[in-house]
Amino acid sequence: QVQVVESGGGLVQAGGSLRLSCTPSGLPGLPFDRYAMGWFRQAPGKEREGVSCISRSSWSADYTYYADYVKGRLTISRDNAKNTVYLQMNTLRPEDAAMYYCAAYFTGGYDRCTGSQGTYNYWGQGTQVTVSS
Repeated sequence: QVQVVESGGGLVQAGGSLRLSCTPSGLPGLPFDRYAMGWFRQAPGKEREGVSCISRSSWSADYTYYADYVKGRLTISRDNAKNTVYLQMNTLRPEDAAMYYCAAYFTGGYDRCTGSQGTYNYWGQGTQVTVSS
């Protein structure tokens, strides 16, 4: 059974930082780096939106995607040895407050991931990020 577990959310003041972590388990078709990993968020009353993703794009490089509204403030990374993906969030704004979800899909090789939700097969339950002004 696949489980995707997010952690690291919490309450932070505007301008502060948080690092979210996501560790999936039970993913079929190892290795982990053959999975694209994405972060999405959903604020109350709004639709869920893509924030960032990371996927293996060649034998030696990762491709990363960022939504325009987080570019320069958020950084996605992965530690394949730990089967974990991170989202470092800096200079947080009140509008960043949301439930953040981690998701995965199997690329089977190399791919350029996107923020399109329909591409992702496996989803976590989310971790709440609250930003006070």
